[in-house]
Amino acid sequence: ASKSCPAKLRVILQEHDIRKLDLPNGIPGTVSELESIVKRAFGLIGNFILHYKDADFGEEYFSLTSTSDIKDKDTIKVIHIVEPPTLTLTFTDVESSIRSPSKSCIPTSVHSSLTDVYPSVSSSCSGLQDTLICSSSEHKTQRSQRWPTEFPVPRFAYDTELVLAAGSEAFKKDGIQLNFTSILPDILEKLAETIFNYVAYPTSAQLSDVVEALIQKHPCLKEPGSYNGCYGWRQRLKYKMGNYRAKLRGLGCPELDVNSIKKKRAHEKAPAKNIKKPRKAEVNFLPPHPQGETEESLEQERLELLDEVKKGMNYLMINEKMAKTFSIRRQEIVSQATPVNDVKYRWPALFDTAQINEEFRRITTVNLEETFMAKLDLYSPKMMSLVFSKGRRVTDDVMIIGSCVT
Repeated sequence: ASKSCPAKLRVILQEHDIRKLDLPNGIPGTVSELESIVKRAFGLIGNFILHYKDADFGEEYFSLTSTSDIKDKDTIKVIHIVEPPTLTLTFTDVESSIRSPSKSCIPTSVHSSLTDVYPSVSSSCSGLQDTLICSSSEHKTQRSQRWPTEFPVPRFAYDTELVLAAGSEAFKKDGIQLNFTSILPDILEKLAETIFNYVAYPTSAQLSDVVEALIQKHPCLKEPGSYNGCYGWRQRLKYKMGNYRAKLRGLGCPELDVNSIKKKRAHEKAPAKNIKKPRKAEVNFLPPHPQGETEESLEQERLELLDEVKKGMNYLMINEKMAKTFSIRRQEIVSQATPVNDVKYRWPALFDTAQINEEFRRITTVNLEETFMAKLDLYSPKMMSLVFSKGRRVTDDVMIIGSCVT
């Protein structure tokens, strides 16, 4: 057929998707022109090449390098070029954000999100990307560490340590178990204090971690009658933690006082009903107020915080006041179950991207954004490998989504 005469081509987009392409002006003079027409006609995304059937080789497909190889009513096939993904891995010491929770760096992405929402941040936060912000009011009344991988057995009273040292020597020499009745109260008290530095309601697994660490450090405390030498210690520690919580509840510890019967509603006045305690990774679930602060003074801080938001969002001031009012904010959310609309009205800064990250860190001691990106970098190769193993159609869908995002 003449190049100027109208032509039609059979186009195979995918094995299950075959279309007809009308060419009113005939077959284009170059392959690139034909590719452009195909791309516009069928809304194709990404790079591809065209194949045609060659009659000299039994209608096998070959790469189309010249439009002179095809004619009216011939078949062409679209072959997508799938380029391997380029992954940029940024190695981040995730553990450092856990070990040093009171310090956080403001990344560029967070600074950008702030300037998008609050334009005046640009002037007040210039250069904050690499600035280390320390909240002086956080570390005194809030927990700073998650549950450790290896529980640190505390140092006991001087006389207790002397008894344990003598018992360890006797155990190594003759295998004699220590009679620990006289030092039991001190051991349980110190262990309970140390546990409470991490959690108020330890799980059975966490209690087992504590007891195993204790027996490992002081083998003379192992119980010969127990199947693993630890069971009796775990039971003692379980009841000790209950008594320790009761003592702190009487002293007004908010994390425990919230579960007292007098604080519960009429239909929930039962010791074990509707217990408010950490369910997942919360470290600072319901912290006490900063030293010297009251509900009235913190409410005044909240009002000043609202003024700062309205004036233009001085990030340093906002972050300081959000950290200072963390305890009263948690009381509203945990104890009073304040509706989201009310929280948004009373704490508008909490719904800013930067403060979402900060609040997550205050509650869990983990840097949300850094941890997420580190895990994404870790699992991306496997995810991409899985996608490409599912076949061309899934890969094309992913490429379409990726092109829409970018």
